[in-house]
Amino acid sequence: MPEQVLRKVWGYFDAAGPLIGHREWPITYRDEEEVRLKTLRGFGVRAFTSMVYPHKPEMAAWLNDWSADFAARTPDCLHTSTFYPEPTAPAYVRAAIEGGTRIFKLHIQVGDYHPADPRLDEVWGMVQDAGIPVVMHCGSGPAAGRFTGPGPMIELLRRFPRLRPIIAHMGTPEYSEFLDLAESYNGVLLDTTMNFTDFFDADDFPRAELPRVRDLGDRILFGSDFPNIPYPYGHALFALERLELGDDWLRAVCHDNAASVFNIG
Repeated sequence: MPEQVLRKVWGYFDAAGPLIGHREWPITYRDEEEVRLKTLRGFGVRAFTSMVYPHKPEMAAWLNDWSADFAARTPDCLHTSTFYPEPTAPAYVRAAIEGGTRIFKLHIQVGDYHPADPRLDEVWGMVQDAGIPVVMHCGSGPAAGRFTGPGPMIELLRRFPRLRPIIAHMGTPEYSEFLDLAESYNGVLLDTTMNFTDFFDADDFPRAELPRVRDLGDRILFGSDFPNIPYPYGHALFALERLELGDDWLRAVCHDNAASVFNIG
C-alpha cells in the first residue's frame, strides 16, 4: 500500500476497530517498504501483489497510479489495480487494463458497496472480457458488512458468469457456501489467507469440508496478508502443511496454481 495509507491501516489495527471485530491484532512486520520487500524475498516469495482498495469515491484512480508506479519499480510485484462504484470507474479501469494490470483487488466490507452495484456493470463487463482475476474480500469475517456473504457474489456471478474472482480468506466464515460457488463456476478461485492458523482458530474451518478443499486443490491459492498479520509468515505455511492434504496439494496451493493463473515461469 502507499505508505500514508498503510500507516492509517496500522492505526486502525492498533485501535482494534469494528471492522476487525474489536480484537487485538499486532502487526508482525511493521517495517519500512524496502525492509518488507527484502523480508518477502528472503522467504522465497517469487511474485506478489499490492494490497490496494478504496473505501470512498475518488480514491481508486490515485491508488491505481501508485500501484502502477510501484509495479514498474518492483519487478516481482504483479501490477495491481482496484475500483469503486463511481461514474469515473469505467475510464480508469479501461486505462488500467490497457496499462497491463495483472489483477484487481476489492474489499467489499471496507468499501461498503454491493459488488453487483449497477454503476459497476460496464466495469465488470470489461474485467470479464479481459479475463483478469479479482481478489475480493467478500466473506463476513472478521466482521460482517452490509454487502458481505455469498448472496451478493451469487448475484454478481449470475450476471457475469465468466468472472475470475479469487475469494479472499476462503470466504470466512461462510466457507461451505463459497466452496459451493467454486464448484458451480469454473472461474472462481479461493485464497487461504489466515485460514487454518492459530489466530483464526485452526478449528473454525469445518473439518467435514476438508475433502472438498482437497478436491479443489487446483483452484486454491496461498494468501498471506503480509505485512498486516499477527503471527510469523511461516506459521501460515505450517498451518497448511498440518492439514495433511498431501505434498501435491501443498505444492499446487503454494506455487503451481498461482504460477498458472498469472503465467509466471
